Amino acid sequence: MDKDTKRLLAEAERQGFSVRMTSRGHAQVRDSSNVVVAVLSGTASDHRSFRNAVSQLRRAGFVWPR
Repeated sequence: MDKDTKRLLAEAERQGFSVRMTSRGHAQVRDSSNVVVAVLSGTASDHRSFRNAVSQLRRAGFVWPR
């Protein structure tokens, strides 16, 4: 997992989301009601996957500090 994704997951946990690693190496991000908000790949092949994950998290109330 790259450093930007690790930073994103740490910030999501700080804001009250829970992060769980699956057996296949994906990170599941859940909100306070335990609903899966986003799933991030451990090794993303798409160059837009990070921005797509941030967009999914924003829709759930996440604030990405710039």
